[in-house]
Amino acid sequence: MTVLAARPDPVEIALGQSALIVVDMQNAFASKGGMLDLAGHDISAAASVVEVNKKLIETARATGVKVVYLQVGYKPDLSDAGGPLSPNYHKELGLRTMRARPELDGKLLIHGTWDWAIVDALKPQPGDLVIQKSRYSGFAGTTLDNDLRAHNIRYLFFTGVATNVCVESTARDAYFQEYWPVMVEDAMNHAGPDFVRDATLWNFENVFGWVTDSQNLIAAFENRTNQQGGERR
Repeated sequence: MTVLAARPDPVEIALGQSALIVVDMQNAFASKGGMLDLAGHDISAAASVVEVNKKLIETARATGVKVVYLQVGYKPDLSDAGGPLSPNYHKELGLRTMRARPELDGKLLIHGTWDWAIVDALKPQPGDLVIQKSRYSGFAGTTLDNDLRAHNIRYLFFTGVATNVCVESTARDAYFQEYWPVMVEDAMNHAGPDFVRDATLWNFENVFGWVTDSQNLIAAFENRTNQQGGERR
């Protein structure tokens, strides 16, 4: 077991049973001209979040920690988006924006589009898992739970966007499914006013799990690599 510096207290984790969950690091949420930007949200922090994720992902791969990408989006015919009887139809930003701005119809979060694609700097590599989803939570209607259990994974480190929407939704569901959820606060970006980020971090520090930062997590990854190197010698 490895002790990870976190709030409210250090937490013991088994890195051999851990995964880095990279939530929705797509052009829609992290690139100029993407959905969040077009909708008027502040994405000025996105570039730094991409860089932090890049370091975390590279270190996780080198350490043998599973990297799992979540990617939200819809089929071109919107058959998986939910019709007018679905709350998703009325609340999800991409669907609402496309209805309000017909010139964007078929361009936001639609499979195969630039908006839907994971940002170039963080492209998945062979050996990574990519889970496509059509709701905020990565556990809703996907194989995520089965895939994690097949790899004997119990500890989940969450990064991505948005802190208070898809990251929080997935991390809460992880807690309910008996995983150990840890949010990496400098590897996430929120949508909306700053208080929504503060509320999400407070919830995880006090109710649902733990909060750490990339420096602490990378140190834990590298410590495992050093231990493995020592064992081989």
